[in-house]
Amino acid sequence: MGNGSRAAAKSDVLLFPQPALKLIYDTAPIGLACLSPDCRYLQINQRLTEICGISVEEHLGRSVRECVPALADSVEAIVQSILRIGEPITGVEVAGQRPDQPDERAWITYWHPLRAPSGEIVAINVAAEEITERKRSEQEMRRARERAEETLEHLRQTQALLIEAEKLALLGRLVDGVAHDISGPVSSSLAAATTLQRKYELFATEVGRGEIRRSSLNQFLDAVRGASVQLVANLARATELVQSFAQVAVDRSRLERRSFDLRELTEQVLAGLRPELRERGLALDVACEGDLVMDSLPGPYGLVLSNLALNSAQHAFPDGRAGTIRVKAHALGNGDIEIVVADDGCGMSPHVRRQAFDPFFTTRRHEGATGLGLHIVQSMVVDRLEGQLSLESEMGARTTVRLLLPRSIRSEL
Repeated sequence: MGNGSRAAAKSDVLLFPQPALKLIYDTAPIGLACLSPDCRYLQINQRLTEICGISVEEHLGRSVRECVPALADSVEAIVQSILRIGEPITGVEVAGQRPDQPDERAWITYWHPLRAPSGEIVAINVAAEEITERKRSEQEMRRARERAEETLEHLRQTQALLIEAEKLALLGRLVDGVAHDISGPVSSSLAAATTLQRKYELFATEVGRGEIRRSSLNQFLDAVRGASVQLVANLARATELVQSFAQVAVDRSRLERRSFDLRELTEQVLAGLRPELRERGLALDVACEGDLVMDSLPGPYGLVLSNLALNSAQHAFPDGRAGTIRVKAHALGNGDIEIVVADDGCGMSPHVRRQAFDPFFTTRRHEGATGLGLHIVQSMVVDRLEGQLSLESEMGARTTVRLLLPRSIRSEL
């Protein structure tokens, strides 16, 4: 800029009431500047020099493009817009670098036209507040939130995997229990078939020698009838156990809604747990009303029931002590069913009771417990079965879990 231009710029400054303007500029807590319509600095206050790292001497009377070329296009566009529409423009964020610092900084700016008595816009007043630290804090908060969301998602995935592992572990226990129960009728069937085969061989020998007697025929017929009755009964029992296991396995592997009889499903689910409970010296007492038909999710219900029974077996009876786990179910009103799973074990302390449903909380971690059993129960009851549950426990006495489930869930899967 030539000397003539600088002189013109200074004469522009003299158009304003200098003492009042200087007082305002000097005492303002934010950066202030006054630009001519062709984007030359007419006034700059001390605060602007502090936050922008500029000097009055080097900028006063010079154009924005000369002093801060990186911001020139944005500044000129805003000034031209105000000259065109005649209205202020506020809340504009401006980013750039101070001459004395390499890091990018940010300001929020407010632009207001200054008019001559004739109404003509003769200058633009700019207020600038540095928001660099705020922007950095926002960025840090955003990054921290993203990291937290990533961690939470990872935790959810891990929890889902652990829940699936818990489901498979329960299914494995069910397999072991059913295999144990099936071995009884299968072994009896094998013994009956072996006896029948031996009777047949003896009878066939007598027939071959032509020495058949009525008494031998009657004995053989009695043996056939007895073995047949035993075989039919044992194989029917084995078939029933296999079908029960197959249905429970299907229910566990799928999340399908269907109608089922609560008493029948409860017996199917607990059938696979009875051998393990017997080995622990625990009795299982089941009392369910008949005709408790539900239109719900049998898989989650089976998982809830299994977890409650196994949780009692593992935690309520330490050191191999004997006891009883009771499962009761009855209608409650027209639309709900109450299921009560209670034990006469050691109970819980208030501290344990408060955290019983928290994920990963367990008092048996040294024994390999995951702390997901009761958390899965709560999730399944509330989120899947649309029910409620409560826990009552007295230290050294008992623990009772009450489930209130609707006969028919509302959600459509």
